[in-house]
Amino acid sequence: MSEIPGALLGPAEIRDLAGRLGLRPTKTLGQNFVIDGGTVRKIVRSARVSEGERVVEVGPGLGSLTLGLLEAGASVIAVEIDPLLAAELPTTVAAHLPDLVDARGCDRLDVVLANALHVTELPGPPPTALVANLPYNVSVPVLLTFLERFPSLERVLVMVQAEVADRLAAPPGSKTYGVPSAKAAWYASARRTSTIARSVFWPVPGVDSALVALERRDPPPTTASRQEVFAVVDAAFAQRRKMLRSALAGLAGSPEIAVRALTAAGVDPQARGEVITIGDFARIAQELGRGEGRGTGPATGPATGVPRERSPRGPRREPGRVVE
Repeated sequence: MSEIPGALLGPAEIRDLAGRLGLRPTKTLGQNFVIDGGTVRKIVRSARVSEGERVVEVGPGLGSLTLGLLEAGASVIAVEIDPLLAAELPTTVAAHLPDLVDARGCDRLDVVLANALHVTELPGPPPTALVANLPYNVSVPVLLTFLERFPSLERVLVMVQAEVADRLAAPPGSKTYGVPSAKAAWYASARRTSTIARSVFWPVPGVDSALVALERRDPPPTTASRQEVFAVVDAAFAQRRKMLRSALAGLAGSPEIAVRALTAAGVDPQARGEVITIGDFARIAQELGRGEGRGTGPATGPATGVPRERSPRGPRREPGRVVE
């Protein structure tokens, strides 16, 4: 689909819209809005969004990226936590892309009013791509949660803090490899694609941003559950300087059981977590599951290793309307 002149939001329009709504961007919600149309189109191109594709966007804010995705021909599910912004998004789309709107609204836009970490289902056909400018403060939990809960997602392109991008794409053995790297690798291959200038945001953030692209792949073969594998990952990095035989002692039940499991998995008990691949972690979890006396920890959320809440289902409404 060809680009539509004037379809995207510019700096003046962003500020005018925020002023009319009485909106003051907050650090609590990680609100830094993209004000550059060129950057929006770069994100859409990098995401390889195709006409007719179903895309989920987390944190649409004032609608800059939403308009870009719709302009490219995508069908968008926008998940927004701020009631004010969620209610305004259909109006913004109607003003900038009027050809997509009829008396019932925009049938290519569904707005879900919810905390993304609490979303367990999405309206309409399942999305095949996640494209978003993720709030800095919850970027990794949101990413891992959506990869776990929505297996239809084949591709992801997210804008995150540059340091987080490095961690997500880090290979084993690198200085930035850690829990986010290993857990993301369970679901997908990840690579950092490009840096985004601070000047394209309002307000201007105090840190650099970058794009991370992920391609879904099968998890490593193992009889252990994902929760069991992630428990091993968490334990291995809880104290990075510890050798695995010590780091996994509590989870295994004793250092001796940990050593036996590591040896059976083909992993050096004196190695540290930062050199272990997700396949190694999967084999370790499998061997620990075969042993006796394995330690247990608190129940955790399925994707991130932290407790989660489940939000009640809300009513579904007409296309282009807000779903709570």
